[in-house]
Amino acid sequence: MLSRARAAEFIEGLELYRNHPYQRDLSEPKILWAQGSTQLLDYNPRSKGQPLLIVPSLVNRHYILDLTAESSFMRWLVGQGFRPFLVDWGAPGSVERNFTITDYITQRLESALDRVIDVCTRSISVIGYCMGGLLATSLALRNQDAINGLVLLATPWDFHSGNAAQAQLMANVGAALEPLLQTTGEVPVDVIQMLFSSLDPLLVERKFVGFAGWNMQSKAAVSFVALEDWVNDGVPLAAPVARECFAGWYGANSPASGTWCVAGEIVDPTTFEKPSLVVIPANDRIVPPQSAASLCTALPFVEIKSPSTGHIGMMIGGKAETKVWKPVAQWLQELH
Repeated sequence: MLSRARAAEFIEGLELYRNHPYQRDLSEPKILWAQGSTQLLDYNPRSKGQPLLIVPSLVNRHYILDLTAESSFMRWLVGQGFRPFLVDWGAPGSVERNFTITDYITQRLESALDRVIDVCTRSISVIGYCMGGLLATSLALRNQDAINGLVLLATPWDFHSGNAAQAQLMANVGAALEPLLQTTGEVPVDVIQMLFSSLDPLLVERKFVGFAGWNMQSKAAVSFVALEDWVNDGVPLAAPVARECFAGWYGANSPASGTWCVAGEIVDPTTFEKPSLVVIPANDRIVPPQSAASLCTALPFVEIKSPSTGHIGMMIGGKAETKVWKPVAQWLQELH
């Protein structure tokens, strides 16, 4: 139990966060293409640089990759001469509530890829982050003629490696959620946040107690608020996708066991004939490093990097540019 003093610090930190004046005010990128709830954001429309199609997770908002002016992987890539395109999944609408993972890949990602091909008329590099890495892997396998390389950032593959008990728990949670899925057609945001919180139940308490002692005008405080705003700006997960994730990925371990299918075809990384880069953050508490590492044994032409960062820190932390962004950019530049 929290002591009275620590509980007071927690409440103070929470109130300081709630009343902080920060508001996200970045200029919005051009929308190149849209269908249903999905948009494709073009961060460098005038560039003739190397096109990058970047695929985030379905359960978090895309702008973790474009969080603030000082911490934006997307805008940093623009500064390096690339032409990055970011998929914004949006919240599932009436159509997307019936979507499977296959639907998201074949109806949305492949359409977005086709649009990038039309605009750029050159081969494209695909980058996937977290759950988005699984989708990006399937996309790249299905469209190898259009792809020159694949980058996977903190992407799970063997869901039973590293923390089998956690995987079984997630499978059990999925089964328990079935009545809710049948009623609402989705996993609500609050439930998703609860599942993430269960990975480190004391994290919320620790971070707000610590925040109570910070200078609210500091860059660190602004970064904290920006990240918390993103955490609290989640999106629901469509019921068919949730069933595939909980029962298929976590329960049956379908990616690593060779039974995960998209459009009736097994997603088999051993057939990928282009270069790939797998970035496995050493301090990842969301995707166990062992889970991500198993994908490296399947990809034939793979390079591996293991930066000393966490799952979120690899994209926005103080080490992100040095440990992750620059090595990824260098690898992409060497494709040509």
